[in-house]
Amino acid sequence: MSLKRSLYLLLVLVVAAGSALTGAAVGGLAVYQAAKRGGLQDLPAPLQAPVPVNNTNPNQTITQAVQKVGPSVVTVVGTVPGQITFFGSSGDQTVSGSGVFISDAGYILTNNHVVEGTKEVNIILSDGRQEKATIVGSDPYSDIAVLKTGGKAPVVAALGNSDVLKPGESVIAIGSPLGDFKNTVTVGVISATERAIDTGQGYQIEGLIQTDAAINQGNSGGPLVNLAGEVIGINTLIVRGSGNGAVAEGLGFAIPINTAQAVATQIIQKGYFSRPYLGINFQPIAPDIAAAYKLPVKWGVYVTKVAPNSPAGQAGLQTDDIITRISDISLDESHSFINTLYTYNPGDQVSVGFVRDGKELEVQVTLGESNHN
Repeated sequence: MSLKRSLYLLLVLVVAAGSALTGAAVGGLAVYQAAKRGGLQDLPAPLQAPVPVNNTNPNQTITQAVQKVGPSVVTVVGTVPGQITFFGSSGDQTVSGSGVFISDAGYILTNNHVVEGTKEVNIILSDGRQEKATIVGSDPYSDIAVLKTGGKAPVVAALGNSDVLKPGESVIAIGSPLGDFKNTVTVGVISATERAIDTGQGYQIEGLIQTDAAINQGNSGGPLVNLAGEVIGINTLIVRGSGNGAVAEGLGFAIPINTAQAVATQIIQKGYFSRPYLGINFQPIAPDIAAAYKLPVKWGVYVTKVAPNSPAGQAGLQTDDIITRISDISLDESHSFINTLYTYNPGDQVSVGFVRDGKELEVQVTLGESNHN
């Protein structure tokens, strides 16, 4: 069996990674860097300094913050079309999450995974009213989506500045756990910042806020709020345990609002979030795969397909090449191909180091633009 066919079989049976000719995905850090490339038009600008908070009465402070943000929080209900199986149609399914109004124009910030694959989306306001919403655009790699409703936003949430957060600060999570307990409030602290979580799909989501405020299924897309009543994060996931069987509690994670805002602004302006495009399908290489197939490198990506007329194809990259480096960053356990590529912008010229027939080579590539939506 050829190396190419063996790796393809391993990809199908074991690894769910790579992406169809996108050649890249995300790091939260790369998304935030994009914020500096354009101004904000439809969204309120993040504050440059935290608003002073009166801590003499903590309970009153929390209550006031919830009263300020609560009316801007919505429950997001999506309909996922049924699948045709051997036994017939499985029927439509309902999924739910949370969201928050960020503009008078009716724009709502939520998670991509809340609305991914839906054919219809509705929102339920804090007062119980229900409205239809459309998906303006989404970015699966930062897990951000923007919805729009034709109705007027009852309240627009104030956005804070996630760059100034410090571990130990009190925070409030607001959302609809399990889809039924609407506008549930939980309180905790910022446990850490700049966390990275491996998605299991060949890239990490970086720069996350870790919190011990209770976050459950259905909280996804809801706001993480500081005591000044400003949204400083978008709740996205929880970790319940590790691969060795250990069980954990109080490990919730949120996308920093500066990152979420950068993505949302581009989606509102362009309908998608712009990412650099290389134009390959690939299989990640790690030491176990390298040893099994006697590959010449321990880390990198094996190119399984090159898109016609793509930046990779125009630069001379070919199927069966093994990419080991982008500019001066070598691919390894801490630097995945996807996250490394996404430290650059569309239009940037980068050097790509690769191995072909046992020889180390290098080409210059001008990155294109991916407009995944």
